[in-house]
Amino acid sequence: MAFAKKWNAVALRYFNPIGADESGLIGERPNGIPNNLLPYVLEVASGKRKAVSVYGNDYPTPDGTGVRDYIHVSDLADAHVAAFSYLCKKSADGIFSGSFGAFNVGTGKGTSVFEMVRMAEAAS
Repeated sequence: MAFAKKWNAVALRYFNPIGADESGLIGERPNGIPNNLLPYVLEVASGKRKAVSVYGNDYPTPDGTGVRDYIHVSDLADAHVAAFSYLCKKSADGIFSGSFGAFNVGTGKGTSVFEMVRMAEAAS
């Protein structure tokens, strides 16, 4: 425990990462059936899958479908850089007392299932 108290650490609490970096080096390319909404929708748009099934239409949301906070993977990568900078600043300030920071990583804006499907339709 004493050893751990000499370290500074951060915890990044991701919301729902989606998308791919322009370089193509980071992003989601699932094997088999996607278990996340956007890759599934994009496979339907590309003709790989037949249709998107939406489960649940009675949520207390504007269109009745579930709402999630999606964050682009490039923004998530930026959050990692910011977390590293935060740790470097703590170290530069001479703070080695086991400081800990926990940060939510999202956009703060929810998107419903139907909104995501409509955006993917518009983009494709």
